[in-house]
Amino acid sequence: MSEAMWGGRFSKTTDEMINEFQASIGFDKRMYHEDIAGSIAHATMLAKCGIITDEDKEAIVKGLKDILKHIDAGSFDFSVDLEDIHMNIEKRLTDAIGEAGGRLHTARSRNDQVALDTHMYIRRQVTEVQREIQNLQQALVETAEKNQDVIMPGYTHLQRAQPILFAHHLLAYFGMLARDFARFEGVYQRADIMPLGAGALAGTTFPIDREFVARQLNFEHIYGNSLDAVSDRDYIMEFLAAASILMVHLSRLSEETILWCSREFSFVELDDAHCTGSSMMPQKKNPDVSELVRGKTGRVIGHLMAMLTTVKGLPLAYNKDLQEDKEGIFDAIDTVKFSLAVYAQLIRGMKVRKDVMKRAVTEDFSNATDLADYLVKKGMPFRQAHAVSGTAVHDCIAKGKYLEDMTLAEFQQLSPLFEADIKEAIRPETCVRNRNSLGGTSYSQVERQLTAAKELLSAEQKIQSKAESLQVNAR
Repeated sequence: MSEAMWGGRFSKTTDEMINEFQASIGFDKRMYHEDIAGSIAHATMLAKCGIITDEDKEAIVKGLKDILKHIDAGSFDFSVDLEDIHMNIEKRLTDAIGEAGGRLHTARSRNDQVALDTHMYIRRQVTEVQREIQNLQQALVETAEKNQDVIMPGYTHLQRAQPILFAHHLLAYFGMLARDFARFEGVYQRADIMPLGAGALAGTTFPIDREFVARQLNFEHIYGNSLDAVSDRDYIMEFLAAASILMVHLSRLSEETILWCSREFSFVELDDAHCTGSSMMPQKKNPDVSELVRGKTGRVIGHLMAMLTTVKGLPLAYNKDLQEDKEGIFDAIDTVKFSLAVYAQLIRGMKVRKDVMKRAVTEDFSNATDLADYLVKKGMPFRQAHAVSGTAVHDCIAKGKYLEDMTLAEFQQLSPLFEADIKEAIRPETCVRNRNSLGGTSYSQVERQLTAAKELLSAEQKIQSKAESLQVNAR
């Protein structure tokens, strides 16, 4: 007979290679806190319902807390032969307290146990990711506030388009991150459903109290279908989807940061602490953080694709394929949290080169739209004004100068509607100031956006603090 804790039906021990192939302890041991908290709640419920004695419950709880101390201290030896975190803890518990430890698994299966651990783990990680999102949002707000008067070229098609405030550009990323925060809030809600009590797939014959366990572990909802409870991985796919979109946002910011700190742009200079050099070329200062974040984006997206592919063909209920949900989600969590943390540092340490950005918007034609708008306000139809402005740009390129270099006489040759105030109308500062529509780049609109950003940060903090307060501490 096999010596495994499930080995009664088997006449042989599992092949060593198969043991190593199927074991998940190498990665799922990071869920030990959730596993112990869930077992304490389960044992407490079993005693409450008269399924085990209070004496057995007390022995189980004490034994689990002792195991927690050993794992925290790094003195717990995990065994591949015991496959996963659940069996490692149960075996140690049974060795320590005897028969009482063997009663802990009454009315549950590893199927609903692992689902419980993963739900609790994802809930906790969502709050940690949200904290890192807020940190980066705060860094963007701080940097935007310090550079409210800095004008830069805005781009479309990576071609200079119209002058905008640098703060306006940064706050666009704040908006992306705000949506990311909200998406993770949705992930939390879908993870906040308690699966324990579903058993292997069909429930249990014991008179358990699932509502009691849900209250013990601060779950808002309970799965109403046992098959769904053990097979649902929607919340993991949602986490990976939210993480992928977040990483895409960071990748876009990375691409711009890499461009901005290049010699060709020189809009910003990154802190030396956030760059590396070349082993051959002494002059190099490489934006490695931004490049790594951009590269790791594909890795997180890959985990989403892998999870979607794993689940797409699975019949109900539990299948061993679902073990593949762990490594990808764990790696995605680590990658996202690290990327957010390093980017907050990078943004705070970035030196903004106001003079270079200002020179860029005075040595281009990004005020051409404002030239056309000037004529429209004088009564000319926009399409005609657009043509006049385009002609002015064409003439300037031919003469090697910019719109601001044109004389009033040259303007009036194009249209008698031009007056002496045209020079003021196409100054970068005026172009920015006049874009005062809601959400625009004007000084007053950016001030308004900063105020709204701070209010949103405060609201996010309340949401995140509440979620953190609901995390169960096994200690």
